Formats: sequence, structure tokens, C-alpha cells
Amino acid sequence: MDKIEQNEKIMKKFEKMINTADEHLAGELISDSAAFYTPASLEPLYGGKGYLSVVHWMRSGFSDVQWKLEEMIVSKNKAAVRWTLTGTHDGEFLGVTPTGKKISTTVMNFYYFDENGKIINDIAAEGMIGILRPLGLAK
Repeated sequence: MDKIEQNEKIMKKFEKMINTADEHLAGELISDSAAFYTPASLEPLYGGKGYLSVVHWMRSGFSDVQWKLEEMIVSKNKAAVRWTLTGTHDGEFLGVTPTGKKISTTVMNFYYFDENGKIINDIAAEGMIGILRPLGLAK
């Protein structure tokens, strides 16, 4: 199996990992030294457990949150993935009390792999939110 096929399989396992919050898969797929920067924490979060803390943070506001891998483009050391994120706002999220509203949005992420095929970085494309935040129209 070449690196591209290997990375495609890793991303399919990654989809399962984030939807099940599987700690074993997180440890298998994500480098312990990988640092992730998210709205969930002022400090970087490290490794599979750090990444899963973001998943748990999302679930605190959307207990049924799911990510569906819609499309990916993979090279030897990175992958671009388009996800559909769905869920129901049934818990407090970013200070907003539960509304019961269903959400569905498109998310784009870029993942980088080390020589062992572990994820070492995840960069999310912010899109419109990157415009709204500085204007004080979104958190």
C-alpha cells in the first residue's frame, strides 16, 4: 500500500474516531506531540486525548454531534477533508443556552502526517466565521 492509500485509510479511521470518541483509535492515529489550537482551550491541546477533549467539548453542546467525511484529497503527507457536521443544540455552548435547534454545516480541515502516518497537525478553515468574529458578530 502506498502512502496515499495509507492516508486515505487513516482519515476513514479518523472519522470513526471522532464520531465514537474512541481513545484507542485517537492514540493510534494522532501523534502524542501534535498540538491543536481550538476555541475549547486557551492553551494548545496535545495528542489524541487533547483532540478528543475538543470532541467532548462539542458534545457538551451538541450531544448527538456527528462528522461525515464527504470528500478528501490526499497526498503523501497531508489530507484536505470536507466534512458535514450535524447535531442538536441540547447543551450550553459558548455561553448560549440550549435552543433545541438542529445544525448542519460544512467544515474544511487540513491534516498533516508524520513519517509514521500519525496526524501531527489539523488546521481548520474558518470561512465566514473568520469575518464575523473580529466584527463581534460571532464568538
